[in-house]
Amino acid sequence: MIRLRRAVLSSDTTERLRDYTDDIRQQATEKERKDRAKELWANRRQVRPGLLAGLVEMAPGHERCMYCGDSQGTDIDHFEPKSLAPLRTFDWLNHLLACSFCNSNQKRNLFPTAADGTPLLVDPTAEDPLDHLRLVLPLGMYRGLTDQGRACIEVFGLNARAVLVKGRMDAYSTAKDSIELWRIAMDKGQRDKAIRIVQVAWNRPLIDVLVAMFHQSGHPAADALFAGEEETLDLLRDSELRTTFLHYRGLSY
Repeated sequence: MIRLRRAVLSSDTTERLRDYTDDIRQQATEKERKDRAKELWANRRQVRPGLLAGLVEMAPGHERCMYCGDSQGTDIDHFEPKSLAPLRTFDWLNHLLACSFCNSNQKRNLFPTAADGTPLLVDPTAEDPLDHLRLVLPLGMYRGLTDQGRACIEVFGLNARAVLVKGRMDAYSTAKDSIELWRIAMDKGQRDKAIRIVQVAWNRPLIDVLVAMFHQSGHPAADALFAGEEETLDLLRDSELRTTFLHYRGLSY
């Protein structure tokens, strides 16, 4: 998971979402609100294109799932399930792009909360997942830094799904190749090639690995985190390389 910026929807889509929410709010009981929300969402043709356009604009890489970062995002997921919060069914701030596996097999209607009712899942459009999760780069495994981070690991199976762990390990190798190739291209004056390398690096699946690399290279314990990979760390600390890669994603680690 990586930090994402919430897109701005068209005025037409925003107005339609507001009308649907008002319709649900007018129902007399909680059960009626849930039933009406379910009915309206099943017939969401008028707002689906606008919602998907906004989510695709926000998504990492080529329309990747905002939870696993690996598969293509195909589903409009309700961060807080509509079965628990019917009034948020058409709340744009409650919508994320998910792959069908994360949405239907992993998350489903799970929405763990703390004792005070605070959500334990991380909404990547509202807070930085790096505050809650640390990726052990050589192992492709996540460690939870907070209760929220640990809940995300469990609910989305971030470590239990072998395909994700292996994918992150491969992505780490590929990302290291990318920064090396960028440096070589720049040293040869091949700026167009260098730009293309940056674009391709950020459009690959599992770019949470590349984000983690830059983030951890600036950590006070970076020398320990990259023990045995000093060349990679030196490249990640290269000010020109760092500025170029991070600027492309609008990051500032």
